[in-house]
Amino acid sequence: MRTRTGLCAVASAGVLILTAAGCGSSSSSPKTASAAASGGPEAGSAAGTPSAPASGSASTPTPTQTPAPPSTPQTPSSSPSADPGTLPQIKALPTATDPQFTAGVNALWQGIVDDNPQEALPFFFPKSAYLQVKALSNAGADYENRLIGFYNLDIHAAHRLLGSGAKDAKLVGVSVPAKAAEWIVPGVEQNKLSYYRVYGSRLTYTEGGKTKSFGLFSLISWRGQWYVVHFGPNPRPASTGVVYEPRG
Repeated sequence: MRTRTGLCAVASAGVLILTAAGCGSSSSSPKTASAAASGGPEAGSAAGTPSAPASGSASTPTPTQTPAPPSTPQTPSSSPSADPGTLPQIKALPTATDPQFTAGVNALWQGIVDDNPQEALPFFFPKSAYLQVKALSNAGADYENRLIGFYNLDIHAAHRLLGSGAKDAKLVGVSVPAKAAEWIVPGVEQNKLSYYRVYGSRLTYTEGGKTKSFGLFSLISWRGQWYVVHFGPNPRPASTGVVYEPRG
C-alpha cells in the first residue's frame, strides 16, 4: 500500500496549505477526539490508510480529461431521481466530460464560493454507496463524523483561500488523470466492494485576472461517476480544514 509522505498542514492567512515536512500518519475525525476506526483513503485507521504518490514525483501522470477505456465496459442505468448508492456497483471508468460530473463540479464550486458545504454535497461520495462498500460496523458514523466532517472543514478552508474575491472568482474546470485510476478490489481498505480511485485531480479557476488551482486529494467511483471522498489530504495531523496544494 502506497504512503504519501513529506506533507504537512501549516497555517497561512487563515488557510492551511501543505508544505514539505515530516507528517503524522493518522487522521482524527473533526467530530471526535480520536481517529475513526476505519481504513484506507476512504477510511481512517493508520493501519489501513494508503495515500497518494508524493507531490512532485516523476511518476505522476499529466492530468487529462480523456480517460483510459474500462476493462469491462458497462453503462450506468440509474435514473437522475434514484439514489445511486442504493443501486449495485458496476465496473465503469468515469469520464470528466460527463454532464453529471460537470454538475457535481459546479455544485462543489458553488459551495466553496458561498461558504456552504451543503451546496457541495452532490459531488461527495453517497452515504448509501459507502455503506455498501465498507466492511465496517460503524460505517455510517465514520461517514458522517469523519468524511463529511472533513469535507465541511475543507470547503470552508477553500472559501477562505478565495478571500474577498470569492464572488468574482470563476471556475475553469476540473482535470482528472484518468490513466492513473486504479480498480480497488474487495479486501483492500476494509472494502466489501470495488471502485476506481484516482489521485492528482485539480480544480482550476480564475480570480483577479490570475489563473489558480488546487488539488482534490482523492476521487472514487460509483456506477461510472467520479465523486470526491477526500477534498483535502488524508491522513492529516489535525482536525482542521486544508486546501490541498494550492497554486497561483
